[in-house]
Amino acid sequence: MTETNAPTLIPVSFNQAATDPDGFAQALGRSFQDTGFAIVCDHPVDQGVINKALEDTKAFFALPEAAKKRYFDPERAGQRGYTPFGTENAKGEAKKDLKEFWHLGRDLPEGHSYRQVMPDNIDVPEIESFDASTRALYKALDDMGAVLLQAIAKYLGLEEDWFANTVDKGNSILRLLHYPPIDGEPDGVRAGAHEDINVITLLLGAEEAGLQAKTRDGQWMDVQPPEGALVINVGDMLQRLTNNVLPSTTHRVINPTKERMAFSRYSTPFFLHFNPDFVIDTLPGCITDDNPNRYPEPLSSHDYLVERLIEIGLM
Repeated sequence: MTETNAPTLIPVSFNQAATDPDGFAQALGRSFQDTGFAIVCDHPVDQGVINKALEDTKAFFALPEAAKKRYFDPERAGQRGYTPFGTENAKGEAKKDLKEFWHLGRDLPEGHSYRQVMPDNIDVPEIESFDASTRALYKALDDMGAVLLQAIAKYLGLEEDWFANTVDKGNSILRLLHYPPIDGEPDGVRAGAHEDINVITLLLGAEEAGLQAKTRDGQWMDVQPPEGALVINVGDMLQRLTNNVLPSTTHRVINPTKERMAFSRYSTPFFLHFNPDFVIDTLPGCITDDNPNRYPEPLSSHDYLVERLIEIGLM
């Protein structure tokens, strides 16, 4: 149940990034520092790109089960292609989430060293425009993420382009999520309480409600962005880098009310990642007498990712 006195996230206009970059950085950073979440309105992602990708997403998940499973390769640890319903679990949870999903990653040139740890994407010939539409959405969110990272750098007192060379070939993933209709008494929830492993997550608003974030005092607040807005949240990698100054907040997707159980829920998070060989080492500016270094051992982003994939049952 949602707590009635939980805080409300006030949308930040993306237009401010161009007209008042310092003000945008402060508004975004304060929201992240207070809650780990922010809502960004007036975003630059073309609605036509969003609509086409969602249309093709729905077409893919409507394919017969056998057809979808042809795109499932357990050797890829869920990092590319299809992951069937009931495969992933939240960290520390025994029950599987009530979802299926598709992962699209970055296309790397032939011979690139990162191809050793970043699998190739999988094309879907059954749906003519699927590959093009999902790649278009990937690029739009990747481009927007770069601007958000400039603001985060400003808020942390870093050079504006500090993150540029840390994510330019990052193992970022576009996840196309489908939570099927629920019949009867479900054994589990659509997405158990968890934190994201990556740097930041850019989440397009879902048609169906259910996303909740946990506040610092343990309340659950609904996160339902207004039309034309994105939800942005801090991931564990950024939390680690900033020594918890920017917290990675626990969130979940609860099951729908009985009136909405017959409806699917579609969601499209973009998980923005560091380059695989980037070493996450606590920023000196985030270490103080009141906040001593919680992460004295540097760790590469790829090793951190592998650690989490094992914990959530994908590897």
